[in-house]
Amino acid sequence: MLLQTVLKKKSLGILMHPSCIPGGSVCGTFGKGAKEWIKKLSKHGIEYWQFLPLTPTDSTGSPYSSPSSFALNPWFLDEDDLIEKGFIFCSKKQGLLLSNQHKNHFDFDVADDLSKKLGYLLLQGWSSQSEERKLDFYNWINKNYWVEDYSTFIAIREEYNMLPWWQWPHDFKSKNNNFLKSWIKEKSDKILIKKLTQWHLDRQWKDIKEFAKSCNVKLIGDLPFYVSRDSADVWSNKSLFSIFKSGELIFQSGVPPDYFSSSGQLWGTPTYFWSKHKRTNFYWWRKRFKRQFELMDLLRLDHFRGLAGYWRVNGNSKTAIYGKWINSPGRTLLNKLKHDLGTDSLPIIAEDLGVITPDVEKLRNNFELPGMKILQFAFDGNEDNPYLPKNIKGENWVVYTGTHDNSTSISWWECLDSNSKKRIKDEYIFAENPSWSLIKIGMQTNANLFIAPIQDILSLDDSSRLNTPGTIKNNWKWKLNRTLDEIEENIRIFSELGRNFGRIRD
Repeated sequence: MLLQTVLKKKSLGILMHPSCIPGGSVCGTFGKGAKEWIKKLSKHGIEYWQFLPLTPTDSTGSPYSSPSSFALNPWFLDEDDLIEKGFIFCSKKQGLLLSNQHKNHFDFDVADDLSKKLGYLLLQGWSSQSEERKLDFYNWINKNYWVEDYSTFIAIREEYNMLPWWQWPHDFKSKNNNFLKSWIKEKSDKILIKKLTQWHLDRQWKDIKEFAKSCNVKLIGDLPFYVSRDSADVWSNKSLFSIFKSGELIFQSGVPPDYFSSSGQLWGTPTYFWSKHKRTNFYWWRKRFKRQFELMDLLRLDHFRGLAGYWRVNGNSKTAIYGKWINSPGRTLLNKLKHDLGTDSLPIIAEDLGVITPDVEKLRNNFELPGMKILQFAFDGNEDNPYLPKNIKGENWVVYTGTHDNSTSISWWECLDSNSKKRIKDEYIFAENPSWSLIKIGMQTNANLFIAPIQDILSLDDSSRLNTPGTIKNNWKWKLNRTLDEIEENIRIFSELGRNFGRIRD
């Protein structure tokens, strides 16, 4: 049987993380704002909503370095839903909620504070819940094995002032289960708060997913290839990762030196002990994918090349220069995933940016996975540039103006040198607004899916940029400071332009 791609026709999508959506008290939530956003997409025939990982963030706000591959970010807990459904008993007049609706950024500390207050109120209201609700909760806990370890991990972390797990006292660091039994009992309320929070996040998001399905909008999530060293995943499964029991890295991840960096990139996350994953029939990976596809329709797999081969650097190295390429069993894992999902069209988008070798292309093509093309990377004057529209062959691609890691297209154009601007204008129709010009170029490509970040659709500059790689300040904080009704005209124009290129069907 011939494999088929998951992207079968020309279509459009918009990239916007839930935290950016207006409507929440601090940032966007899994509530009415998200549903209103889906309604706008559906109304204008836009078939895909893409976002970043929905997991909890690290201390810098990054969802790509999460304390869990399975949990959801407590910042997204929607208080209106909890109040309306009687899970918490309070009124907004009590001063619980802090308005952040007219700012173009949010404060992580305020988001944390609200999450903690909501968790405490969930605990207060728990004894008043019906037996049916309690049974639903315990059934969910039993079906989601990761919740126990995650809730315990976060409770210990908070107990020890957010220190990484390898700096905890020995019995906690080593996950001495006999010791932890009594400690968990002693901290039962604190751990219950973590579990209740995750249950409600799961419930609220799955309601959004069902709503999206009813509106014919597909959800595209995002999965980092590696997991954070300071995570419940590593703490609970040390044998699966290249890490000593003490927490010291045996091997760490990164990429070798290239045109952009003479010392390469060192990421500091443990690499996988693939031999152990093979012996366990890829149990952890398969559970990880299963969880993702409970939450979304398609998945962008970050650093896809890691499934073909990975750059392994010694744990104590200070740069990525002296590493080694090691083969990964990606083909076996993806075949297992096909079996688990019961499909020949894996719903995965391969993040295959950068220097990609033939083995990576072969793996991607063997499973007919769509790859990615970023237009902002296209115009360096090299006629062989793989991101140039004329070099994008075939239809099995997702083309972007830029992603969350790029400048907005307005600021990208402002920073281009005059020769580059002239070269682009000589070949393409570049109107007064460079953001819309780049959007139009993307829509004209053969790629089955074209996606633009909301910042480009609104023609915003880098003051609205979501992330600047290599920096840790002022990232991941941006949110829309206008209502969805106020930006609907931009969405309509995006849709109409898509209709001109056969990407919208009435």
